[in-house]
Amino acid sequence: MRLRKSVPVHAPHIPLTDYYPTEADRPAYLRRMFDDTAEDYDRIETLLAWGSGSRYRRDALMRAGLKTGMKVLDVGVGTGLVAAQACLLTGHPALVTGVDPSPGMMAASKLPEAMTLIEGRAESLPFPDHHFDFLSMGYALRHISDLGVAFAEFERVLKPGGRLCILEITPAQNRIGQWLLRHYMRSVIPLLTRFISRRKDTATIWRYHWDSIEACVPSEQVMAALSAAGLTEVKRHLTLGIFSEYQASKGTAARRD
Repeated sequence: MRLRKSVPVHAPHIPLTDYYPTEADRPAYLRRMFDDTAEDYDRIETLLAWGSGSRYRRDALMRAGLKTGMKVLDVGVGTGLVAAQACLLTGHPALVTGVDPSPGMMAASKLPEAMTLIEGRAESLPFPDHHFDFLSMGYALRHISDLGVAFAEFERVLKPGGRLCILEITPAQNRIGQWLLRHYMRSVIPLLTRFISRRKDTATIWRYHWDSIEACVPSEQVMAALSAAGLTEVKRHLTLGIFSEYQASKGTAARRD
C-alpha cells in the first residue's frame, strides 16, 4: 500500500492508491463500491460486530446528548444503522433525516417511511443554516475528502447549542491489538463473506474498510479540525481501545467570521 506519511488538518485522509488512482477519484470509487455491495452490507456488519452494533450505536448517541424530540441529521446514513437508533431515541422517525452519496445503500435500508433520505455529501449538505439539534455520522469519517470543509458544514447546519457525534473505528494503540483487528477485518471477514454474501465483490469492501481505518487522519487531527470549524466542547470517548466517539457542540452565540 502506497501511503503518504503526514496529512494536514484540512487535507484528505491518506489516499489508497491500490483502490483508486488519485484523491479526486475517491468519491466515484466509494459510490460505486457501496452501491454495488449494499445488499450484503447489513448482514456482514452484524457478523463483524457479533450482533452488538445496535446497542453500541444507541448508547453512543445517548452519551453524546441525543434526547427525545431533537431534530437529527445523520450524515453518511448508508443503510441506516445509526439512523434507526436515532429514530428510537428521538421518539419519531419524522424527526430524523439521512444524507448519503450512495443511493444504493439508502435503497437497501429498512428505515421507517416517515424518515427522510436525501442524496448528498458531507462537504456540501443540502440544508439551511441552524436547522438541526443533533448531527451524527457513523463510520464514514474516513471516507470524507476534506475534514475542514465537512466540519464547517456540520457547524453551519446545527442550531446554536446543537450536539454532534461522530463514530469511527481507530487502530489499537498496541501492536498485538492492531494485528488482531487487521487480520480480522482484512482476512477473516472477507473469507466469511464468500459464504453469506450475494455479490462476489463484497469482500473487497471489508478489506477496504481496514485499509481506510489505517489511512484515516489521526484522532488528534480530527479533534483539531472540529475545533477549527468553530465547534466547542470537543472530546473523544474511547470504547474497547478501538471505537472512537467524537463529541462536540455548537456554541449558543452566533459565530462571526
